[in-house]
Amino acid sequence: MGQVSLHSRAPPISSLRLVSVDSFYLRHSPARTCTRHRRLAVLRFALRSSPVRAMASHIVGYPRMGPKRELKFALESFWDGKSSAEDLQKVAADLRASIWKQMAAAGIKYIPSNTFSYYDQVLDTTAMLGAVPPRYGWNGGEIAFDTYFSMARGNASVPAMEMTKWFDTNYHYIVPELGPDVKFSYASHKAVDEFKEAKALGVDTVPVLVGPVSYLLLSKPAKGVEKSFSLLSLIGKILPIYKEVIAELKAVGATWIQFDEPTLVMDLDSHQLQAFIHAYSELESSLSGLSILIETYFADVPAEAYKTLTSLKGIAGFGFDLVRGTKTLDLVKGGFPSGKYLFAGLVDGRNIWANDLDSSLKTLQALEGIVGKDKVVVSTSCSLLHTAVDLVNETKLDKEIKSWLAFAAQKVVEVNALAQALFGLKDETVFSANAAALASRKSSPRVTNEAVQKAAAALKGSDHRRATNVSARLDAQQKKLNLPILPTTTIGSFPQTMELRKVRREYKAKKISEDDYVNSIKEEINKVVKLQEELDIDVLVHGEPERNDMVEYFGEQLSGFAFTVNGWVQSYGSRCVKPPIIYGDVSRPKAMTVFWSSMAQSMTKRPMKGMLTGPVTILNWSFVRNDQPRSETCYQIALAIKDEVEDLEKASVTVIQIDEAALREGLPLRKSEQAFYLDWAVHSFRITNCGVKDTTQIHTHMCYSHFNDIIHSIINMDADVITIENSRSDEKLLSVFREGVKYGAGIGPGVYDIHSPRIPSSEEIADRINKMLAVLGSNILWVNPDCGLKTRKYSEVKPALSNMVAAAKLLRTQLASAK
Repeated sequence: MGQVSLHSRAPPISSLRLVSVDSFYLRHSPARTCTRHRRLAVLRFALRSSPVRAMASHIVGYPRMGPKRELKFALESFWDGKSSAEDLQKVAADLRASIWKQMAAAGIKYIPSNTFSYYDQVLDTTAMLGAVPPRYGWNGGEIAFDTYFSMARGNASVPAMEMTKWFDTNYHYIVPELGPDVKFSYASHKAVDEFKEAKALGVDTVPVLVGPVSYLLLSKPAKGVEKSFSLLSLIGKILPIYKEVIAELKAVGATWIQFDEPTLVMDLDSHQLQAFIHAYSELESSLSGLSILIETYFADVPAEAYKTLTSLKGIAGFGFDLVRGTKTLDLVKGGFPSGKYLFAGLVDGRNIWANDLDSSLKTLQALEGIVGKDKVVVSTSCSLLHTAVDLVNETKLDKEIKSWLAFAAQKVVEVNALAQALFGLKDETVFSANAAALASRKSSPRVTNEAVQKAAAALKGSDHRRATNVSARLDAQQKKLNLPILPTTTIGSFPQTMELRKVRREYKAKKISEDDYVNSIKEEINKVVKLQEELDIDVLVHGEPERNDMVEYFGEQLSGFAFTVNGWVQSYGSRCVKPPIIYGDVSRPKAMTVFWSSMAQSMTKRPMKGMLTGPVTILNWSFVRNDQPRSETCYQIALAIKDEVEDLEKASVTVIQIDEAALREGLPLRKSEQAFYLDWAVHSFRITNCGVKDTTQIHTHMCYSHFNDIIHSIINMDADVITIENSRSDEKLLSVFREGVKYGAGIGPGVYDIHSPRIPSSEEIADRINKMLAVLGSNILWVNPDCGLKTRKYSEVKPALSNMVAAAKLLRTQLASAK
């Protein structure tokens, strides 16, 4: 089973459930209404949009999980040993075929392939290059599932590779580990196999590769390699592999190849920009006879990077995010290379609001005058990976709000509608229905709450800090809590069992009474509390059995939020989240967590943390309204959380954790824009707890991002204790303290990785804590896992936490002896 490669042959066409052009448009068109007249108009539009008349339209990438998370369930079944590799590959092949056929039916000309992944596209590139770290025992040949998933998830004997956020999104990628001694080899033919698979289905695709320069810039030096090692020095070693892939793609009939080079939107120095010139000059002869697209996304391309990019030889087209990168339009207007294609990313791949078709068409017509009508290609701003899959599956969503939305399948239709209109085939019915939906959203009374607007506006002139400094607060808290040195805690959630999910599902469907539901959740909380007491953990959590997701749970209890049934978005691997939709002003009608937290505290004499999600995380992990600045929405959420914090304190919950896992994620990619974001984001956090007593201990938590460059903003949050991911990223966090940053609040750098099934020994954990004690005072250090335990099994959680507590006790003894 382990030696099955990452690719399988496609099933025969007859086995695929494909959607006709007519039904596809009737399901997905923005003009979908209940009237027969409009249905017929949409059908006429659909017939004109058949693949025969495909216009200049392009999709950067598409969600992989499936409209109902089919890939997620297939992956987890395979990992649990309940299904075979062949079963997994069959599900994957069916999903790929369905996606390609949908795009072809929608009239998309440039359809991507190789954007599907079993885990992550950067990990796929690592597999393609054969850059497998030695600890996985790979001996060459085609990368198989056992090696691939060990790199992603770890195994019983070795840890996984580091995982971090993909730019400023909630998607995580597996960070390549590289050094001067890595022997690269062509070890995964996935890109070629998937192109051939689509071709066998009658669909001509554009294979997508992570560009060689971005791949290196997104990597890190392997363990034991000097941190100063230049990753770009490896460009000459990886380009021969790229040349092999390109030659194979050319041989099997590819005419276009898309290279994703998103790092071009970052603040790159001249040496880094020179690497692009060098790389694509080296590839130029290999690319002869092919049309090459270089795709950028997530922000404006800086002027120097734009100049470098558009001067590259042998490149046919350039893709830009014109939703988040509005200044790039000025660069295009200032000069665009003659005869090149402009892939104009005007349909938002990061949010779920319907496109303003009239506005986008005007932009396209302006671009047409600059680059030529036959050289403008309508595109998505980035991969649709970051949005939900298909609005047609939302049968319970409020009809008015639904009319304002477009998920990935609808965005494909929007792209084609714009391409058709640009070429003189504008469908007035589609455009007028779109305009009506936009007008409905703008004028809807459910969007605006004047009292909330005024309260949020009043926040801007004040600093909102706790009156006493953190050192004095920690003294007051210690007198009340009486915690041992190196106190132990967990991050919040405990395993979400099938039984627990069933109880929540049945209660939501009204199959069980509220009393039965409350009793079931109470029983689960009691079990979690007793387990923690048996393990001798110092500060407890209630395990969050009543919660579906750390953002969705709160959004369901706040005004201004809407929810989907199948609006899942991939976060990492098989993990999906269902972001709430913030469509209007946010307020808190009533207490959200006080009942459960008070119940949990009554079950133990140990401190019980009240668990909240912070305003910045709720914002960054939702689909946010785009009709006002994000900062204003964040201040509204902060006021709602402030009410909850104060109610928890009144209910005698004296340790309150306000998670800001996504603080770093929202950081703009360009340095010039970062200070403004950090100012309002940190301010929003402080608003939530500025009014509590000194004896109330405020915790926060962050995970799976680079934190060293924003450490001063983290300190400025003024939390009493911060727990922060550390173990999976080779303890990079500790380096900032080695470099002299002083941190006076409590801090718990994670001592083990919870996103891997691997159970660390107490000796390994003790070793990690000792590394922390070398740079952090024992009086401020906490001991905790990297993140919540929701995705783990009790068979993994119990021994791991037992080892964690044993390690903390061992070091307490050693520290006492040393004194």
